[in-house]
Amino acid sequence: FKIATQWPIIGGLACYVFSVVVWIVGLSRVDVSIAYPMLSLGYVVNAFAAWYLFGEILSLQRLVGIGIILIGVVVLTRG
Repeated sequence: FKIATQWPIIGGLACYVFSVVVWIVGLSRVDVSIAYPMLSLGYVVNAFAAWYLFGEILSLQRLVGIGIILIGVVVLTRG
């Protein structure tokens, strides 16, 4: 119980609950075939956040992968 009541744990759980609510609202308004591919944008955001915050290297291979993800999302949203 002591660990569960620490502010970082409570804050993390609150963020998780918020993200679930946003996801449910999103699914209620957008086709699932569009909503699920949008989750892949999280990989793009995480890659750039890791580069910016932690100094991780964005190699050519990673940038190509990010580009493929972005092209795939664009293709799915226009179809």
